[in-house]
Amino acid sequence: MGKPTLHDVAAAAGVSYATADRVLNNRGGVAKKSQDRVRAAIADLGYQRDITAANLSRRRQYRFAVLLPAAREGFFAALHADLEQEVAARSQARQQISITRVPPFDAAALTRAIEGCAAESYDGVCLVAVEDPDVEAALTRLRAQGMAVVTLVADSAPQTRDTYIGIDNRRAGRTAGDLMRLAHRGGAALQGQILPITGSLNARDHADRYAGFCDVVAADLRILPPLETGDDPEILEQALRHALRANPDITGIYNLGAGIPGLISALATTQPGDKPVVISHELCPATRDAVALGLIDAVIDQKPAQEITAALAALVALSDGQSVDPLAGQITPAVHFKHNMPPQSAVGPEEGA
Repeated sequence: MGKPTLHDVAAAAGVSYATADRVLNNRGGVAKKSQDRVRAAIADLGYQRDITAANLSRRRQYRFAVLLPAAREGFFAALHADLEQEVAARSQARQQISITRVPPFDAAALTRAIEGCAAESYDGVCLVAVEDPDVEAALTRLRAQGMAVVTLVADSAPQTRDTYIGIDNRRAGRTAGDLMRLAHRGGAALQGQILPITGSLNARDHADRYAGFCDVVAADLRILPPLETGDDPEILEQALRHALRANPDITGIYNLGAGIPGLISALATTQPGDKPVVISHELCPATRDAVALGLIDAVIDQKPAQEITAALAALVALSDGQSVDPLAGQITPAVHFKHNMPPQSAVGPEEGA
């Protein structure tokens, strides 16, 4: 037997389709005994209402806001491109999605953008969070207004949002740590000096990756103070060049943020025999090329297209009053090396990280 319909419910309850529909939508005007028969039939048949179809029939219009860090290239540019595709596709499902670009790691700008969403009375808001009390207070106010809040890529405190979509960043950092320890097996292990590079440790995803990485490697390898670059390629390049000159014994680099062009430029000047082991995040043409050239050894990718699809689906479900399974938003990252790269078409837009 296929999925039960409202016609099946009406037939089982011995009432008309219109009566069953009135009971389902709590419109009143139905005798209690008929209501009881309809509800019993719903339970017996395991009928589940198709909320999407019901909303379409009522011409329900969803209004969502998505706040993304501004970026001309790299991971967030890819995320933005994936979102633009979803915006076009979902307009047919009466989903109006507004996109706002916010300066990366700028808590004050993000707070203002959230407050702007409050004034617009959206059904739901999706954002890349920053660890900041003003941001969390603004999100709490949004939820108090009845708006759904979905965090994407970087999480906020659990009480300030409805669900999180993305990878477990602490586990991703531990994965990078496992790879770094494997690369340092042997006589050089105890002399290893590892340089982490981060955009900002005020971003929860970066902080969690760094903590997870330290969980794994701190007992065996010396971790140098992290370079915080704001994910700016020029700042990263200059800081890394200086670090490599000042610390010729660096044997490993963990780039847990973006700024890939700067990373590649600095590494390109190293001698092949002196190049540290390099682990980075986000698969894109720039990281793909760097792996092929031997400048980066491994890339941990978090699948931005999958994240966008899951985030928008969560916003719809929450706006319809449905609960969201926390596990449904967990993205399992992929680890790519030189010889297991996916086809070029699976990477996304032709932009660097």
